Amino acid sequence: MREYKLYIHVQFVGSKGGGTEDTRNPFDGSPVARFAVANREDVDSAVAAARGAFDSGIWTGLSAADRAAYIKKIGEKINEKANDLINLEVLDSGSTIKKATEDIFLSARAFSVFSRLATGENEREMADISKPGFAKNYVRYEPAGVVGAIIPWNFPLKMAAWKLGPALAAGCTVVLKPSELTPVTAMELAQIIDEIGIPAGVVNILPGYGPEAGEALVRHPGVDKIAFTGSTAVGKKIMQLAAEDLKRVTLECGGKSANIVLEDADLEIAVDGSIYGMFYHSGQCCEAATRLLVHENIYESFVAMLVEKAKRMKMGNPMERSTDIGPLISKKQQARVLGYIASGKKDGFRIAMGGGEVQSPDLSNGNFVKPTVFLDVDNRSRIAQEEIFGPVLVVSKFSSDEQAVALANDVVYGLAAGVWSRDVDRARKIAERLKAGTVWINEWHLLNERAPFGGYKQSGIGREFGRIGVEEYMEIKHVHVDDGVPRQKRAWYDTVVPK
Repeated sequence: MREYKLYIHVQFVGSKGGGTEDTRNPFDGSPVARFAVANREDVDSAVAAARGAFDSGIWTGLSAADRAAYIKKIGEKINEKANDLINLEVLDSGSTIKKATEDIFLSARAFSVFSRLATGENEREMADISKPGFAKNYVRYEPAGVVGAIIPWNFPLKMAAWKLGPALAAGCTVVLKPSELTPVTAMELAQIIDEIGIPAGVVNILPGYGPEAGEALVRHPGVDKIAFTGSTAVGKKIMQLAAEDLKRVTLECGGKSANIVLEDADLEIAVDGSIYGMFYHSGQCCEAATRLLVHENIYESFVAMLVEKAKRMKMGNPMERSTDIGPLISKKQQARVLGYIASGKKDGFRIAMGGGEVQSPDLSNGNFVKPTVFLDVDNRSRIAQEEIFGPVLVVSKFSSDEQAVALANDVVYGLAAGVWSRDVDRARKIAERLKAGTVWINEWHLLNERAPFGGYKQSGIGREFGRIGVEEYMEIKHVHVDDGVPRQKRAWYDTVVPK
């Protein structure tokens, strides 16, 4: 069993409170690793290290090219250690080995993308208001400062990359708090960062519990910005705490994404895409295709095709490449998802497949829930409105494009959506009316570090990825430079200044 300490100021140290926890394999409950649990004092130390590194200019004073070189090296090291990281991600998070393989590759790619974005233009002249002989005006994009980054358990290494990459590219220093449920690959990332010799204090990584370490990080006066991915409920709490000193925040929160299948869709690819959109990582994705809206003319045939194919998904050991559905992250999450299934049953919705806990003795020690499909679901019901974060699909029908859009938008979330149709122009018109930060047409789950990602409504604030995502970690400064205007020609000459 591996053991991990906190990573603060380029040192691996135990928690000041002496606390440790074991992370458990979601497949069989066996221990995976032991890690130090950060407390408030540890957060103080990490923020002090990040603050010192930022204020000293040891990171911001580097050229953009030099910062980019460090970021690129992180991605290269991830690729070098990919096999070990893949296995650890499976053991720690319950990801299938197919998903984990993709996640490690994408984590490395993210650092490569952000290394290139680190060299972007950070000063732009405002030509429309600059005038020779009067004034020059330009905008500067400057690093926001110390970032407190808090990430969830469903994509441990990838989420770490998605926070560290843009923050470092912008010139910020970072305190990263991975989830206490899945800290292993984040702590392996700490070792990689240490190996490449990044300056002291620039990156600090410490797992801990939200009510102590997370809250201490959000409220810390030495932190300038909070970047959070997780539930909407926790996002609201973070926003409240950050308001105490008006910290800047970006929040990527929950979703209840509508997946619209029009009557002219290619049914075979739409079925495959809907299964992938919903059951990837056992539904533990914020932008999963959890609400399937199908045109009434193809409803029965489409549902029959989907259920027949979904029943062939193999549930089992995530280390086996033949496994499609792995366990949920914890017994607590398993119980939560089963509670939603019970709610759907109580409301009387028809179950096309699944509907409970797995009874197989081979899987009895794991946190498994049968992939479940509810039919003819009322869009105002609990299972249609609330984020379940498990393998539970709710299906409803619609009769017109207008009704599909209305149903899709009738939730408090707005993270993602999708439309399946052979008529791309028709699908685009629907996409333009959907209140969601990402809309896929004839596709799902394809995110790219170059394209903005984030949510409408209670799915979050701000955007990640691309140049827009890097600028979320920057302050914007307008600079006006006088160009030698004589005293008597200045705009304020005849106002309050004595002649």
